Amino acid sequence: MPAFSIIAAVDDKLGIGKEGGLPWHLFGDLKYFKNMTTLAVLPGKQNAVVMGRKTWESIPEKFRPLAGRLNVVLSRNEGIRLPAEVLRFSDLERALECLQSRSDLGKIFIIGGAEIFETALIRPDCSELFITRVRGDFSCDRFLPDRFMDYQKRSQFQPVKEKGYVYHFEHYARPG
Repeated sequence: MPAFSIIAAVDDKLGIGKEGGLPWHLFGDLKYFKNMTTLAVLPGKQNAVVMGRKTWESIPEKFRPLAGRLNVVLSRNEGIRLPAEVLRFSDLERALECLQSRSDLGKIFIIGGAEIFETALIRPDCSELFITRVRGDFSCDRFLPDRFMDYQKRSQFQPVKEKGYVYHFEHYARPG
């Protein structure tokens, strides 16, 4: 079964969101996210980004769908209005079954939200996590489950300072 990755930014308490959006707006993190999720390993392939409906709605309309990637939205609402090029599945299981069988895709990234991260982290085909650690407590109301602590940290980059915030990028992999 082909693997997929999770990419997320978290604060010191593993907060990922506040009131339906990101609690920070960091150019360096957004650039990292775009580069990681856009650059395909093999020429002629594109990556997929899988997200829940609330994450989709939290992306400013002018940036939806996320360019250069196959956008997949998870929603049980069959009547949800999405652009024709955006795929909709009722759950993560069905989405991954379809995506993992496609030959035109490179990597698959789960980009949120909290419920989807919870489901994805326990799957054996979740192989990597790309985490941006934003230092501080942002009083978030959505969190990355602490299950990711079961993964092994493979690398951590030097801290970046931007707009008074300090953050760094970490890479985790499933043990074994």
